[in-house]
Amino acid sequence: MSYRDVLILCVCIVVAAGLLIVAASQLDYINSQRHKMKLVANEPLENAPPSLAFATVAMGAFRGLVVDVLWIRADELKNKGQFFDAKQLAEWITFLQPRFAKVWEFHSWNMAYNISVAMPASQPQQRWRWVKNGYELLRDRGIPLNPNSILLYRQLAWIFQSKIGAVTDDTHKYYKLQLALAIEPLLGPANKEYFEALTKAPAKLEEIIKDSNVASLIEALASADESFGIDDKLVSKYLALRQKPGRFKPTAFKVIDNFRGSKALEKFDTFAKAYQLRNVWKLEPALMNDLNHKYGPIDWTDPNKHLSLDWRHPDSHAIYWAVKGLEVAGKKEYSIDETNTDRIVAHSLQNLFRHGKIYIYKPVTAESSNESPATSDEIFLRPDLRMFVTYNEAMLAILNKYKDIARQGVYESLTNGHRSMLINAVLVFYQGGLQPQALKIFNQLRKMYPRKEYNVSLVQFARNRLIDELKSMHIYDAKEMVTMLFRESYFRYAMHDDDEAFGREKLAKEVYRHYQSMYSDDQRIDLPDIKLLRYFALVDFLEDWQYPPNLRRNLLGRIRLERPKLAEQLEQQERKLLEESEKSK
Repeated sequence: MSYRDVLILCVCIVVAAGLLIVAASQLDYINSQRHKMKLVANEPLENAPPSLAFATVAMGAFRGLVVDVLWIRADELKNKGQFFDAKQLAEWITFLQPRFAKVWEFHSWNMAYNISVAMPASQPQQRWRWVKNGYELLRDRGIPLNPNSILLYRQLAWIFQSKIGAVTDDTHKYYKLQLALAIEPLLGPANKEYFEALTKAPAKLEEIIKDSNVASLIEALASADESFGIDDKLVSKYLALRQKPGRFKPTAFKVIDNFRGSKALEKFDTFAKAYQLRNVWKLEPALMNDLNHKYGPIDWTDPNKHLSLDWRHPDSHAIYWAVKGLEVAGKKEYSIDETNTDRIVAHSLQNLFRHGKIYIYKPVTAESSNESPATSDEIFLRPDLRMFVTYNEAMLAILNKYKDIARQGVYESLTNGHRSMLINAVLVFYQGGLQPQALKIFNQLRKMYPRKEYNVSLVQFARNRLIDELKSMHIYDAKEMVTMLFRESYFRYAMHDDDEAFGREKLAKEVYRHYQSMYSDDQRIDLPDIKLLRYFALVDFLEDWQYPPNLRRNLLGRIRLERPKLAEQLEQQERKLLEESEKSK
């Protein structure tokens, strides 16, 4: 070996050694960053049997093989109906492979859909606990570890839309009620100004207490009740004090009374609600506000203005998580998960049109019973016609996104859904007495999806659709039809078109009887009392600013003068609802 070769070899060794030393010096920093960015997938298992714990440690890099075996076993257990055992295996897999999005999906689905219905329907609290566990697992653990997995956002949105928002579960009304009651105290007046205040509220407790006035409020609370110390539970205790003051010392609520109307209380109250939304519900007020502006119902007085979404409704939460998934993990191109996430947005907007208005009240019988408010309160959903424009605009944007994609089956299925919704909307607006809007939608239907059966008048088309829908009626179809027919009868009566008014009223009763006879043994999809539907239809008509105020006032006058029995029934229903609403408050 020549001297030159030896020199080159020595230089290479020195350079290599230097590089190794430099690399070694960076190892601690790299490891700290891996932990900080949650890229470490070797967390120790909790409550695992010794054999599994030993296998995961001993096999090291082969832990993926262990995951495969556990995954196969978990799937077998699920297929055999052994859901709790499958849950435990899925839990271990999430520890072994936290970046395995499929297992988070499997785990949440198993809890929300399988384990929940393993509980008897007579124990809705137990069912709700497992449904809640399912969506919280994704929201609080799965998504933070897999922030770029659109699959998990889609699955979370699907639980809100399908499990809580739909009627597939015997206790679906209980789920809707629990969600609404839990989120309601955080929303205040739920208008534009309120959401903007939530958006501007500080994100951390340390920031809000820099305000001397707010600091004095917190000091006063701590002096009145020692449980109000400055810690991570202060916000939850404050909100509990506002809702259930009996849980704390009477002097604590006196502090609230002393600060009532002050800027300090207003600031801290807004902060506390924003903090709870961000940290417990994982809802960012800024995105909620954006969704209100984009997807909220239109204002009848100003069609260019959107009102706030009702965040008590499960479909509003479905929209939030679907949109967040599309923003964070969507690629603006075809993938089955992204397409299904777009579908969730469209379907949830459709659901808000069909049953987006929420009314909660406490039955009279519950006061003397031993039932808690959580089980005795009742929830009713009604159509919200203000959501049609929002749905239609969003659906047209989705169609435009997929129209040039090679997979034509996707575009065709989306257009089929849009066409069906237009057909439904024509009938709903027509039955509600809003014929100009019905005609506008009917013209859009004929232009976008020309078919021979659409080459008829609006009146004939509505009659044909009514006959078709009576043959195979769903609960939401029935509620829409009955409510809209009653609403149309009020409109006709206000216009002194009495024959048509009584005809619509008679038809509404016949549709109600027809549906109830079809599903007389299934309380899960039972319609509310017809008196309640008739009252809701009147409320919808009186609140619809598309009708002249005089027309709406004259309707009440005619009913009181010419149909006193009906007027008394409606007033009794109104008094009952108002009284029970006040009692529940």
